[in-house]
Amino acid sequence: MDLRRAKNRLLSRVLARFPSLVDRWARGRSFARDGEAGPWAPLTKPLAACRVALVTTGGVHLRSQPPFDMANPDGDPTFREIPSGAPRGELVITHDYYDHRDAGLDLNVVFPLDRLEELARKGRIMGPAPLHLGFMGHVDGPLVERLVRETAPAAARRLAGTGADVALLTPA
Repeated sequence: MDLRRAKNRLLSRVLARFPSLVDRWARGRSFARDGEAGPWAPLTKPLAACRVALVTTGGVHLRSQPPFDMANPDGDPTFREIPSGAPRGELVITHDYYDHRDAGLDLNVVFPLDRLEELARKGRIMGPAPLHLGFMGHVDGPLVERLVRETAPAAARRLAGTGADVALLTPA
């Protein structure tokens, strides 16, 4: 691991211990565009009749897929497709901007696919969607525009095309 990645991992652990530093950083940022509503659509059928897709910003992807770009200080605006039936041992995390030790012990912390399956067994949802998406949530600078204009709409179209009725966003 190079020095920059080690520094990012150390910084993520410090920020996890001192959330007030994150609050101070966030106060200087604008996370919404003026006049734009958030990405919200009303539910049109009962949740028990819905297939739920997970969309995580925790850097989760299949071991066989390319890792997220940790060399670019502005992050990685791409996503990885994760089939619902993927073996849990094939899922990995590539993300240096948060402390993912707990997620390493139980991936459900950031990618709760087991919890979706439990909800389906209880009849609360129809079931997990056939496809889920992993993003690396650190996207900054010029890559934000690409994420908003290209990647996010492509991801939404992809999920809708698989029959997902609901997307559950899980941050990291």
